[in-house]
Amino acid sequence: MTDLAGGPAGDGLPAPLRLRGAAMSLITLLGGVSLAVIPAATISISSRLFTVPEQGLLAVAVLVATFTGQLTFAVVVESRLSSAATERRVVFPLWLAAIAIVTALVVSIMPPNAVLLALALPILLAALEVGRGVSVAERLDRREIAASIAVGAGALIGVLAGFASQQWALIPLVLGIAVATCVRSLPVQHRASRPHPAVMGWVIADTAITGVVYPLLNSMILAFLGSADAVLFASIATVSGLLAIPLNFMRLRLLKEHSHADVVLSAASVLAAVVALLVLEFTGVFGFLFGEAWTGSATLLPLLLACAWRAASLATTLPFTALRRRGEVRLLTGLRAISSALIFALAALGLALQSLPAVFVGLLLAELLSALVYEAARRRRVDARDRESATLGSDEDEV
Repeated sequence: MTDLAGGPAGDGLPAPLRLRGAAMSLITLLGGVSLAVIPAATISISSRLFTVPEQGLLAVAVLVATFTGQLTFAVVVESRLSSAATERRVVFPLWLAAIAIVTALVVSIMPPNAVLLALALPILLAALEVGRGVSVAERLDRREIAASIAVGAGALIGVLAGFASQQWALIPLVLGIAVATCVRSLPVQHRASRPHPAVMGWVIADTAITGVVYPLLNSMILAFLGSADAVLFASIATVSGLLAIPLNFMRLRLLKEHSHADVVLSAASVLAAVVALLVLEFTGVFGFLFGEAWTGSATLLPLLLACAWRAASLATTLPFTALRRRGEVRLLTGLRAISSALIFALAALGLALQSLPAVFVGLLLAELLSALVYEAARRRRVDARDRESATLGSDEDEV
């Protein structure tokens, strides 16, 4: 696929086209904010509509929904992008769009109910995750911009209604998701590639191994530290998820092909996101958004540690996507298992210290160690390929 943002596939394009492609990539990347604001907006609105125990339930439900979205993304998108022998094309499945739209309508019609919202979130976030992933991977930039505006506008109106203690605050949030789903499910000219069953199995396995850690961890926080800390952990993890937007953008692009321009753009965006989060923290915006769960605790240190943890995944993404493009699905599943064990062990150690900052320190250390493991595996594969090429070359010389 032509890489309009630059890199190997775009180096031969005229400068105006490269600049235009880079601008569209930047706009699409910024549109990822719409995906990140849904969990934050949900927590913010919930703090005005529901009791503290119900907020604790929804804090866990948000992470469970994120995990569900990741699994659905693995089945629909990543398994196809990882099937190296195919064209690796993806589309937004109509069955998922229909289920998400019906779910959004049900939530908008019914009175505010924490249990109903907890059940709806996995479906809604799965549609958002898959819809955005397809648009980014296939460079459907214009429709993605429209979808992002719909999601962002719905979240903003919902949060403002929540500040005013309006019982209908969830309606614009879910209707924004429904509109974005309709836009992202518009017809395309290509068909989805058929993923190799074995590849799909390995991709789902390594996604499940990694993704299950965070809802499990927040469930433990809810059980051992209480609802307030569970809400705070989910809030900080959600807020720091702003950094995951450029990282996920880069990951999707690099799963297709390597691009230096996308790496540089994503790294610069991570730095800008950290600055933005600090400005919002010092100006009291987060306290206003999340209410007592945020204002009742010291949040600067855990927020900084959470940002460092998210940013550290930049070092993990580069070798991960290099291995994924080579079809190393079995190897990556093993590496994911090692990474998940590190994450859970070090984060649980922080939890044992009864400290949220210690939990984020554990997550940061686990990410850094995982980056070393992934890079070591990539270098071994490169060395093995070079030795194989040298052996084949010497055999041909003898012939």
